[in-house]
Amino acid sequence: MTSIDPAEIAKFESMAAEWWDPRGKFRPLHLMNPVRLDYIATQIAGEFGRDRRDLRPFGGLRVLDIGCGGGLVAEPMARLGADVVGADAAEGNIAVARLHARQQGLAIDYRATTAESMAGEVFDVVLALEIVEHVADPASFIATCRDLVRPGGLVILSTLNRTARSFGAAIIGAEWIMRWLPRGTHDWSRFITPDELAGMAGGAGLSVLDRRGMVFNPLSFGWSLSDRDLSVNYILTARREA
Repeated sequence: MTSIDPAEIAKFESMAAEWWDPRGKFRPLHLMNPVRLDYIATQIAGEFGRDRRDLRPFGGLRVLDIGCGGGLVAEPMARLGADVVGADAAEGNIAVARLHARQQGLAIDYRATTAESMAGEVFDVVLALEIVEHVADPASFIATCRDLVRPGGLVILSTLNRTARSFGAAIIGAEWIMRWLPRGTHDWSRFITPDELAGMAGGAGLSVLDRRGMVFNPLSFGWSLSDRDLSVNYILTARREA
């Protein structure tokens, strides 16, 4: 059984060459990435007692980035000292990620594979960022993420809420008006509310520790974290207890 949706994989295969172009189709992720990375690093440091001021604070931690794309998160995690595995079902994404990591002198284990095919491996942290809304069965996918993390380890998920505001921002704004993404990249009906995502995590045996909104300000053209506004983009941290 696999959680991948071939149509969703094809969408990202067609855009793979643009992963590292900050003005290309992945511009929204480039803009969001600093805030997203800060949140992830804060959660990992807090859970594992690491000092972010250290040169390589995540040394000794094994991190899996599922749906890693071109490596926008995998590379910073490697620079912070983590032993990183980046997995993506789209082979074109992995080809781009491997080339860019080589150019940066980074040793990242990139694999063109699915989460399900990695059964038996164990990680301290599993990241599944902007992927849950693209898989065929989100609840099954989250259960797979849980199986890949050790007891006491973290699963960090980010996705889009299913609200009128998210339709306006992610589809009308990003796809129709700004044309950052090709039309049809997102399917609003597949967006997941924070309560739904928390329920899926709980059903998989994960304890939700934190969830925050990631809010885009069109005036400053920047992103920030919010404790209250989870109406469009949000990120959630959960821990495997046993």
